[in-house]
Amino acid sequence: MNLSSKVLSMQHSPIRKFNPIAQKAKDAGKKVYHLNIGQPDIETPPCFMEAIRGFDENVIAYAESGGVTLLQDAISDYFKQYNMEFGRDNIIITNGGSEALSMIFISLLNPGDEVLIPEPFYTNYHTFATMADGVVVPITTTPEEGYHYADAQKIEAAITPKTKAICCISPGNPTGNVLTLDEMKLIGQVAKKHDLWIIADEVYREFAYDNREVTSFGMLKELEDRVILVDSVSKRFSACGARIGCIAAKNKELLDNLMKIAQGRLCSPTVEQIGAAALYKLPKSYYDEVRAEYEGRRDVVYEELMKIPGVVCRKPGGAFYLTAKLPVDDVENFLMFLLTEFEDKGETVMFAPAEGFYATPGLGREEMRIAYVLNKKDMARGVELIRLGIEAYNNR
Repeated sequence: MNLSSKVLSMQHSPIRKFNPIAQKAKDAGKKVYHLNIGQPDIETPPCFMEAIRGFDENVIAYAESGGVTLLQDAISDYFKQYNMEFGRDNIIITNGGSEALSMIFISLLNPGDEVLIPEPFYTNYHTFATMADGVVVPITTTPEEGYHYADAQKIEAAITPKTKAICCISPGNPTGNVLTLDEMKLIGQVAKKHDLWIIADEVYREFAYDNREVTSFGMLKELEDRVILVDSVSKRFSACGARIGCIAAKNKELLDNLMKIAQGRLCSPTVEQIGAAALYKLPKSYYDEVRAEYEGRRDVVYEELMKIPGVVCRKPGGAFYLTAKLPVDDVENFLMFLLTEFEDKGETVMFAPAEGFYATPGLGREEMRIAYVLNKKDMARGVELIRLGIEAYNNR
């Protein structure tokens, strides 16, 4: 009895694979600061549960495959505040952003088709593309250049006759890179020249710092036939477990065929959609408050990180992640040291090794990703422990 070559080619999550080791450290009495996973600690807005409690139906029935109209309309109104017009017919509700990406890849890729993704990238993209018999082709970036990839020459060098799409995560996971509208236009010009789809993962859209304006590929009317937006309540509203996302697009042929997949899985959860609709109706002040909190955390993390001699990192512009190159020989070995041998006052720290965010073998071995999802005091202590850990690790 054999498993498929498809599943055997996939990898385990670099974010979660050290969890059992961290648990052993906690069982041994250590306090572990979890900077490894993008699980926000900010409270989910109460309106979500209030809306669910107000759901007054005798039967929790199937929703329409494309989504509950209440939620579709709420998302449509949300986009309008950024001068983007997506009606009900342009929006398909999904089981989180993950299902949205899986559905998109299945709809676009034939066996062997290629999708361009700047690396390092969110690891599950590899899983989603592989599930669709596609091939991830990385556009390599470096910490020295701030993981910049909006360069026509760099993008075109990765294009082959099999290239079908380019994925842009902005603000980005794991790097925090944020595309300007001009950079989006540049990528759009390359996509039009080579007839590529643009998959725009914008689930961190509002988390753009230093007075950066919110940007979206959906703002560019000249690209509306090829742009596919992915959205989600997980990060923006600190509602990861609700598993509600959506696809927003203007290409009618694509939407019609995406609906085949949506109908095949029946629907997204009915009650969670009711709660999500309330989230999308929150006022602009909500985004301002949350953005200010994460920006403050980023500043604390970056300030502490710059105290480490030899670290390479440019201050990220958005999301709630920071990727940096550390002065160690192997970040995975260093993390294992932190969890099994190191402690300071009974405490240690955990992050995500960045090698698993690269498709190119051997890259990222000296890099880590931090998720700044804890309060400022804990974030500062977590990075301090990384600094102290590096000193102990390199002096062994």
